[in-house]
Amino acid sequence: MIKQVLIGILCGAAVLTAGLLIGHYGITKSNGSAPSWVTDVAKDVDESLIQKFLSEVDNKQIQENLRELTKVPHMATTAGDEQTVQFMLKRWQDPETGLDQAWREEYMVYLSFPDPKNPNMVTVVSSSDAVLYTAREKEKSYTPDQDDPEVVQPYAAYSPAGQPQGKLVYANQGKPSDYQLLNKTVDLRGTIAITRYGGAGRAAKAINAAPYGVIGVLVYTDPLDINDGVMSDTNETYPHSWYMPPSGVERGSFNTQYGDMLTPYLAAKEETYRIPVENIKGIPPIPIQPIGFEDAYRLICELDGTAAPAPWQGAFNCTYNFGGPGFKPTSAFNNSDVKLDIFNYAEVKNSSNVMGVIRGSVEPDRYVIYGNHRDSWVHGAIDPSSGTSVMLELTRVLGRMVKQGKWRPRRSIIFGSWGAEEFGLIGSAEYTEQYFAKLSERTVAYINVDIAVFANATLRASGMPSLQNVIFKATKQVDAPGLDSTSVYDNWIRYANRTSSTHGPIPKMGYLSGAGSDYAAFVHYLGITSMDISYTYDRSKTNARIYPAYHTAYDTFDYASKFIDPGFVSHQAIARTAGNVLIRLADSLVLPLNCSDYAEILEDYLNTAVTLYQQQLQAQNIFMEPLKNAVGSFRSAATHLDQVIRSSDLANETPLKVRRINDQLMLLDRAFLDPLAFPDKYAYRHVIWASSSAGKPTFPGLADAYANAELSGQTSDWDKVHYHLSVLSQAIEGAAHTLVDVI
Repeated sequence: MIKQVLIGILCGAAVLTAGLLIGHYGITKSNGSAPSWVTDVAKDVDESLIQKFLSEVDNKQIQENLRELTKVPHMATTAGDEQTVQFMLKRWQDPETGLDQAWREEYMVYLSFPDPKNPNMVTVVSSSDAVLYTAREKEKSYTPDQDDPEVVQPYAAYSPAGQPQGKLVYANQGKPSDYQLLNKTVDLRGTIAITRYGGAGRAAKAINAAPYGVIGVLVYTDPLDINDGVMSDTNETYPHSWYMPPSGVERGSFNTQYGDMLTPYLAAKEETYRIPVENIKGIPPIPIQPIGFEDAYRLICELDGTAAPAPWQGAFNCTYNFGGPGFKPTSAFNNSDVKLDIFNYAEVKNSSNVMGVIRGSVEPDRYVIYGNHRDSWVHGAIDPSSGTSVMLELTRVLGRMVKQGKWRPRRSIIFGSWGAEEFGLIGSAEYTEQYFAKLSERTVAYINVDIAVFANATLRASGMPSLQNVIFKATKQVDAPGLDSTSVYDNWIRYANRTSSTHGPIPKMGYLSGAGSDYAAFVHYLGITSMDISYTYDRSKTNARIYPAYHTAYDTFDYASKFIDPGFVSHQAIARTAGNVLIRLADSLVLPLNCSDYAEILEDYLNTAVTLYQQQLQAQNIFMEPLKNAVGSFRSAATHLDQVIRSSDLANETPLKVRRINDQLMLLDRAFLDPLAFPDKYAYRHVIWASSSAGKPTFPGLADAYANAELSGQTSDWDKVHYHLSVLSQAIEGAAHTLVDVI
């Protein structure tokens, strides 16, 4: 009996031992080696591959990309736009350098155009309706590019049609405060206001005017704001320099919301429900039209009335007056009106995104997205084709590596060539609406390179603070164009820097707090960690608010190659930098996102808020302790996660631990989303980076609510301050909880 028991025990022990050995070594092949997926799962970013990528990015290829892309104007949904769609598809489907897959994604979107049969007109008319002066219908030609019949007449997209006529007044930048001040001096009812670009959004110049009885608006670019005062095309402006010629006109979309206007929060497919046109919000209620500064000069210098304040004065060699309303008695335009004949029309048209993908080898369900819009107002050499040229060079180099079997990223890379961006970021917004669930769950980061090169002085980068470290790492590996033994990082820190409490002196990054390009839907609607980079100018040498040919008929290959980036070496530096970041986000074992850098910015925002608001809030019996505690919790959680990452040998631990940490990093910005925080701001849900009108470097909802309450003094407005304080506190506390260990 005892013998049988002993034999049973020994047999059981043998079986158990065999089971353990099988469990331990069961993943090995019969020849004793581990299957390939074990090695793949633990693989990290390959620094030698990054060096190979950097060496293969070719400035000449970028130059030829731009030459091809700018052969014809390619405004959204035109024949020229379709030509660029086909060009993108051809490149991304190339058997030697293309992507795994490329396709077009189509949307039916609401766009606005001028009527080519009835051109918009701006005239000065006498009391007997005689035309005394006519503004230019089209810009002056200096090269064959301006003579292309597809060059669209300057117009304000989404301006209503109409023929308003009235006395002229000057309203500076068309801000609410500008109209308020002007209205104290001049009766604005029935007037036409002329405004300059800057200070307020395009549509806002008309939206702000309408309540005062203004019936039409003109907008122009003052040479003081774009040309450093330069005005003559004889020897000063383009074609002699980068400055805007006198007849240059900045076109643009005059709306305040992004995405297709008829399908809010829905992808604009053919069968999608559309709201009535009369329910559209955020577009001009009165006609508005852009003109060149040569025409603005003739109008403004003839105005009667009181001299405008010093900040309203511009580059013209005359005093900018408010207007009588109307012109001086000594003017040839005395007792005359300004008339706008606007014949814009709106239409639902088919617009395409071109999409491409390189499938990931280990985590194909994790996406790094790289995007740039394709459409332009005219030839669009800088905006957006500089960015498209860079993206095409990235995909050429990476695509060839994939086709040759030399590389495949750990995670999938999605490339987006967005359509109809110029009309309000439409292509990218519709994409995020169509694939909302999938993108929310799976997207690691979004890289936006729209205008790749404004000028050739230094890098400009904006994005979530968690991306700061990977951007710094990439810029240290890229040579600054035109400078010996200097990296992009070292050059950047000379132009824009700050002192970090953690890192000391570092380059200064901006934040994606508005909707200036296609990052908007990814940041504000989806809460995806995003960045936007470009090369730009030395702001100590020019006051230009943007490159001077912006949205004009002069943004051509000739302009870009002569005055923006001769040799295309700044384009090359952006391609190398953006591609370096892209590879690191796609290939790193642990995502290169740093929560402690995020904590530092939250602390900076908190300190500003305490300095600006705490004393007055306490007087209203509103206390900031919950916000202070939340930011403290976030710092502790970020420090803890950093420690977990540093102390773990993740290449030799279970892949599930790596996946868990990466999900914590990937989903951090989603924790800052609150769909109810900004009911008056369409598709803004990120409580840290939403747009703000307060102009304070702190939490946007709190800053705006405080500014309104301070102005009104009403209890209900102070309640809104308390509400935003609670929204912030709970969002930050909630984000902190996503970074700590699982329950």
